[in-house]
Parts: sequence; C-alpha cells; structure tokens
Amino acid sequence: MKPEDIQALLDEPACSHNKKSKSGCTKPKPGATAGGCAFDGAQIALLPIADVAHIVHGPIACAGSSWDNRGTRSSGPTLYRLGMTTDLTEQDVIMGRGEKRLFHSIKQAIDDYAPAAVFVYNTCVPAVTGDDVGAVCKAAQERWGVPVVPVDAAGFYGTKNMGNRLAGEAMFKYVIGTREPGPVPESLQRPGVRVHDVNLIGEYNIAGEFWHVAPLFDELGLRILGSLSGDARFRDIQTMHRAEATMVVCSKALLNVARKLEENHRVPWFEGSFYGVADTSQALRDFARLLNDPDLTVRTEALIAREEARAAALLEPWRERLRGKRVLLYTGGVKSWSVVSALQDLGLDVVATGTKKSTEEDKARIREIMGEKTKMIDDGSPTNLLNVVREYRADILIAGGRNMYTALKARIPFLDINQEREFAYAGYDGMAELARQLALTLESPMWESVRKPAPWHVMSAVEVVNG
Repeated sequence: MKPEDIQALLDEPACSHNKKSKSGCTKPKPGATAGGCAFDGAQIALLPIADVAHIVHGPIACAGSSWDNRGTRSSGPTLYRLGMTTDLTEQDVIMGRGEKRLFHSIKQAIDDYAPAAVFVYNTCVPAVTGDDVGAVCKAAQERWGVPVVPVDAAGFYGTKNMGNRLAGEAMFKYVIGTREPGPVPESLQRPGVRVHDVNLIGEYNIAGEFWHVAPLFDELGLRILGSLSGDARFRDIQTMHRAEATMVVCSKALLNVARKLEENHRVPWFEGSFYGVADTSQALRDFARLLNDPDLTVRTEALIAREEARAAALLEPWRERLRGKRVLLYTGGVKSWSVVSALQDLGLDVVATGTKKSTEEDKARIREIMGEKTKMIDDGSPTNLLNVVREYRADILIAGGRNMYTALKARIPFLDINQEREFAYAGYDGMAELARQLALTLESPMWESVRKPAPWHVMSAVEVVNG
C-alpha cells in the first residue's frame, strides 16, 4: 500500500480525530502496535464473515497469534473457524516462492471447502519482499471463478484501528456493490407493513449477543441487508449499497465504510449502541427517524414501551442486589461510554472508566453521562488499575480478559466485558444476563474465603500470644 493511501485513511473526514489530534485515530508511534497490529485489526473486522475462506499470507506465527481471538458466533457456516495460512518459511522468502505458494493455497481452499469467497490477508513479510498479492488474487479469481479479495493490511502499517479501516476499504473496493439484494423473505412480510433494508457496521455478534436484538428488527420489518461483520455472509456484504439506513454499532475505525456508503450511494448513517435499555431503545428510534416512516415510528414506540416494561420487571430483583456497588470499568472505544450507560441502568456507581482506545467524541460522551469530574484512565498497567481500585474503593473490576489475573491475584471480583467473553450482554435480554453475571460475581462466597488470613498465619499469631 502506498504511503499516501495510508495517510488518506488516517485523515478520515467522518472521524473526530481531524478536529483534535489527541483522538484515538492519530498516527502510530513506536511500540503502539503492542495492543494489536494492522493485520490483527483487519482480521478481527472480517473474520466473522462465516462462509469465507480466510487465508493469512505470511509466516505461520501471524495466523497462530491472532486467530479466533474474538468470540463471534455464526448461525450457519463455520468455515471462518478454520485457520488457513500460506506458512511462508525462510526458504520461500529467499527463493521468491511467496506468490506461487499463495496461488496454490487459494486453489486448495476452493477445492476443499467451496467457499463463497476467499479473503487473503497480506502480512509484514510478503509486504516487505514485494509479493503482488492483488495480482495473485485477480489471477486466481479469473482461473476458478470464485471472488478472491486481497486485504492489504501488513502489521507495520499501523495499529489495530488502522487495520479495521483497511478491512473496510477492501470491502468497499472489492465487495460492496457487486450484487443486488434478493426479494424480501416471506417471514418478514406482513399486511400493511413496509419492509426497510438497513445495515449494521461494527457489530460482531460477540457470544451471539445480537441474537437478543435480531427478533426486534424482524418484528419492526427491518431487514438487515448487510452486517459488517457479525454472523455475516459474503452475499449480504455485497448488497450493503442498497440499504436505506446504516447504524455504526461499535467501531469508529469503520466510519470510512459508513461515510462512503452515504457519499456514493446516499445511505444515511448514525452511531449507536445496543448496550443498556436506554441505548437499545434510542438505536431503534434512530432507525425510525432516518427511515422517515410514520407507521414505523408508531410501531417502534409501541415495541419500546413493551420491551422496557418487560426489562424493568426482569431487572428489578437484580437492581436491589446491585444498587450502590462501585465499579471500575477498563475498556476502550465505544464501550467506554456505552457500557457505562448499561451499568447505570442497573443502579451501579461507575467510579472510573478506561479511555486508552477512545476518541475525543467518546470522551465527550463519558463526561456527558458521568459528569465533568469523572476519572478517565489511559494507563492500564496492573499497578495503576489496582491503585485506582483502592483509591475509589471499587467493588468490582470490569475489563478485558488480559486484566483478569491482575484482579484475581489482588482478590478483586472481575467480569470480562471484551470480545473474549462467553456471555451476551446486548439488547434488553442482554441486560438481564449482565445483571445476573454481576450479581453472581460480586456475591460469590469465594471472596470471603480468599480474603481471610491463611490458617498458618492465624496459628502463628496464637502461638505468639500464648508465648
């Protein structure tokens, strides 16, 4: 990829980093890719497309270190769970065999698995040696008649967010707009109800959580034309240009796709969240607003009233058990504010939140929700997190899996909120699951046991007294 192309991606007009340089989209600095390189970000963004063969072109360590690190779920094909790599060796690099290995790898994937498409992820080594991945993919597509998409996202191009954006560029360049949508399925057709086609961008169906929300879309007559990329199919991504509205759910790094859909195909977009009762309701209202259908607006308000009443009944017992508990939330991006709203819905007091990967717009939303004096954490080192827990007397740490052992060694209750989690927290039903997991974690009898002095320490003290 040319330097000017990378610079163009850094200067995303729809992102707030253009207004203030301290945003999460600034140029990477040495060591900044420690939290995930551009290749990692690109693969994370596209791997949930379930019927595609994902081939990593590079040494096997690139595939092994990053495969399946997001707990996305599929309602059908499981091809995305297979790790495929060209496994370049030193001899391949020295002898210049990278392109040949890639061509044969694409053939093997097509012959063995008959995928809807093949995605080829370029990594650092072939990018440095100059393999023409785009030409190989074009030749393979012409040879076997299966779409072969190059995703040029070598790790040294930048951070994980840059990789997300590079993946979005590949989708817009090679996939979106290459097919027209099929007819509306009979399951969505209802007398007197107009069906609207919508997109979701940055929704990854972590732990299957979007399945809590999908029935609401079906009830309202909203057909999800394409989801980039939770529980997605290649043919769905191809038709995203025909949607009537787009919701950017999680990843601000994929704003380039939403912006280009609006500029090139007049598809309006908004940013929202499915975490928390209030945010889920607001997301449904925003769809009705953009689609400008009075009947849809009326039905949306009726559905929201019904679901909020049901959620209130489900959550009331949990609120009694959770009210007043103090939470340290250490995550990033949209979750740094969207999960705050969900926790406040449950009566919890969020004493501080992490902002390491948050943009200035994310931080502004945090201040709006939590107040101007809120504690924002950029330093996620174990020492700093534990100091914040002690200073603010937090009852629980909610963070990503990498922070779990920090909390457990300090005998602090911990709940995983990031992509590795096993439980689904989105939508109205997801709120009940979040409340349940919080209560089970906080009320576990384990904490009373592990905080007691060890038996041999107690015995030693008694022996000293009896001297």
